[in-house]
Amino acid sequence: MPPNDSTAIHRWLKAQRSHAAAGLRLATWLGALGGTLAIAQAWLVAYVIDASVFRGSTFVELQPWLAILLPVLGLRFASTWGAEHQAFAAAQQIKQQVRRQLVAKLQSIGPLGLSDHSSGSVASSLIDGVEGLEGYYARYVPAAAIAGMVPLLLLLAIAPADWVSAVVLLITAPLIPVFMILIGKGAERANQRQWRELARMGGHFLDVLQGLVTLKVLNAGSRERQRIRHIADDFRRTTMGVLRVAFLSSAVLEFFAAISIAIIAVLIGFRLLDGDMAFFYGLFVLLLAPEFFLPLRNLGAHNHARMEAVGAAENIVNLLSLDADKADGASTEPPLTGDIRFDDVHFDYGKGRRALNGLSLTIAANAHTALVGRSGSGKSTLANLLLKFASAQSGDITIGNRSLNDIDQQAWHRQVAWIPQKPRLFAGSVADNIRLGCADASDADVVDAATRAQALGFIEQLPEGFDTHIGDGGRTLSGGQAQRLAIARALVRDCPIVILDEPTAHLDTVSEQAVQQALAVLIKDRTVVTIAHRLHTIRQADHVIVLQDGNVIESGSYTQLSSARGAFAELLAAAEEALT
Repeated sequence: MPPNDSTAIHRWLKAQRSHAAAGLRLATWLGALGGTLAIAQAWLVAYVIDASVFRGSTFVELQPWLAILLPVLGLRFASTWGAEHQAFAAAQQIKQQVRRQLVAKLQSIGPLGLSDHSSGSVASSLIDGVEGLEGYYARYVPAAAIAGMVPLLLLLAIAPADWVSAVVLLITAPLIPVFMILIGKGAERANQRQWRELARMGGHFLDVLQGLVTLKVLNAGSRERQRIRHIADDFRRTTMGVLRVAFLSSAVLEFFAAISIAIIAVLIGFRLLDGDMAFFYGLFVLLLAPEFFLPLRNLGAHNHARMEAVGAAENIVNLLSLDADKADGASTEPPLTGDIRFDDVHFDYGKGRRALNGLSLTIAANAHTALVGRSGSGKSTLANLLLKFASAQSGDITIGNRSLNDIDQQAWHRQVAWIPQKPRLFAGSVADNIRLGCADASDADVVDAATRAQALGFIEQLPEGFDTHIGDGGRTLSGGQAQRLAIARALVRDCPIVILDEPTAHLDTVSEQAVQQALAVLIKDRTVVTIAHRLHTIRQADHVIVLQDGNVIESGSYTQLSSARGAFAELLAAAEEALT
């Protein structure tokens, strides 16, 4: 979607109402009831004052009318409170649904689809962006519906009492929505700029936090502080511009309403002096005149919430419109056995960045296949295609006799375990991290997986064992300990296919040995694909495939390739030279 396609944004905002349609309707009808009760309230107040001042009615005679007035006031308060409560509950439902949509979309897109989006801007959309929708659904949407109903009901009540005042209201009322339309476009653009600045600031701030160690070592902290100050100042100026428009528009709308009420008051006053109008009707109309403009004034006041939602929704709609990997097949389990074949697979990242160029290869079932090659040869792209983080742009990938495109992504992910160089551990207990991919795993399953992953020893030494909270990223654990937890996580899932991205790449010798022992348990009787960076770690692989420029240039066993004078032998020689 183009960044300034406001029509698509408005259409999307309107479509989200269906997630809480019943709640929004109830909020609208409760608000309309409150406006309708204003008629009864004005009539009773006007009657009591007219009867006591001009007709000499005693307090005892007016008690029945006062007894009716009190419940009307209470009911009006209750309906107003109920409308607001229901509107915010509906907005909460919509926010939850939008967050679910975003999370599902991000999961379906995968890391490759999000490569052009900063983590900060995505996080800003998920948190601040979704929160920015609340005012639109909780305040503006009910206010817009009430503004179309209540003034009309009040006009029908005023017209029989005083047609002159009804005409004045009919003429002046459209000034408020007309003025809202006139300022709307410019204000929307200002809000969109504000949310873009917020996404930019959030993205940059997150990048700085993630690179804090590097900035500190390079003495670049003060320079980054200046950049953050500059970005924050841009956001401040944009925000103040938006607020100026909001406050100015509210002031003008209040001015129009006040002038209209003043005109009605003057006209009624002159006719009361001339005796052309009864006091009861004059007071009744004067009491209803502010109530007539109240829904319109609320609509104008909450128009800022609409403009803020348009700005917030821009990034959300852009994320939701990203292409995701779609499968045409049903959500059935893929076959657990069968070779994985790449047949003339092409993939590029756009702008001439070709990653795979007619790749054809076979990954044998229940065997260990290692992928090697220089940086940029296509190893990581191949792994991303296997993980369905992206789809081949041409060619086909099959498992047994079935195309990967015909397998539902979630069903496929239930069959694949992925262990990267630096596994991601989340804030929570050790047990929670192990059962991350298998929530219903029993405590016995978790302990068994940790034992087979060579992790039980260090887990038992933690302060609370499996219940120890390890913090976001597992910073309290060593690299080898984190890898063994990742292997335990894969063992709990018991997937038939395992993809490894050199899980021992950043470990010392002792940790590497422990992880290799755990991996030996994990890969037994499974289809294993290893992206290898350190070639000595793949001596036990059944098959080695050498990639270059997105194609296979050599394949065979480790022994065959190392004794041949080919590309693999050159890689081995280069690795040995780097160690000397």
